Amino acid sequence: MALTRRDLLLGGCGAVVAVGAAGVAVDEGWLPGRNRLRRVLGQTGPAGHIPDVTPGKVVSGTFTSTDRLGIDVGWSVIYPGRTPEPLPVMVSLHGDGSDHTMAVIGLGMDRFLPAAVSAGVPPFAIATIDGGTTYYHPRPSGEDAGAMVLDEFLPRLADLGLDTGRLAFQGWSMGGYGSLRLSALVGPPRVRAVAALSPALWTDPDDASSHGFADAAEYERYSVMGHQSDLDGIAVRVDCGLEDPFYGGDRAYVAGFDRPIISTFEDGAHEPAYWTRMLPAQLAFVGRQLGS
Repeated sequence: MALTRRDLLLGGCGAVVAVGAAGVAVDEGWLPGRNRLRRVLGQTGPAGHIPDVTPGKVVSGTFTSTDRLGIDVGWSVIYPGRTPEPLPVMVSLHGDGSDHTMAVIGLGMDRFLPAAVSAGVPPFAIATIDGGTTYYHPRPSGEDAGAMVLDEFLPRLADLGLDTGRLAFQGWSMGGYGSLRLSALVGPPRVRAVAALSPALWTDPDDASSHGFADAAEYERYSVMGHQSDLDGIAVRVDCGLEDPFYGGDRAYVAGFDRPIISTFEDGAHEPAYWTRMLPAQLAFVGRQLGS
């Protein structure tokens, strides 16, 4: 049986699964072996560095999510330091195979945020939550991590004193797709900006991740491809590395806007080394929009 990219690519934090033909997959860039080789050769660009600053305050908790079928989900809010309240908030959505702790433990957002504010970026908070593996949209099982974010998490953020009337969404991989989808659902003027890092987007529905989409019809039902106008009135930024397996889909998505947006395509793979390199620019972009 022939393998498709849908079989091989699961769209998480650089995680991929191959069944046979591993050498071909590495050559095509679907497996991390090719990225490691390109890094050794200096061909994926420099790795980002988490700032050596005092971390911002992080408040964490859990709640039982009805929209995620009664499971307990973890969440965190990252504050930039001593700033006036109420702060606007950026909801950061993680990739497949990860959870809300990746924002702090893996990407160092608790350090990137205070560093950005110290450099003059208008202050805001970052909120992150466990989204599972279901790509932030309704699934056949009834689970809907997107509804959890909008209907369960945002009210809790408001209860914490955050200004959920001034929102931004951001995310990487699966969460990049989710940030684009949820921004359109909420819409302006409440959502001021969306910043997607290596969003998991496919031009061929048959290639879409089987974690998040049961079949091509489900992908088409919840795709952001062809729906760029749903983000009208919202500032958009998309960043993707040239060595990223989603490069083709992301490039096609950006080309589908009928207005200028901010996008970059430079050397980089589907991994934290690239994402941490791009985080300062993404946080500055979000902060300017939330502070305006």
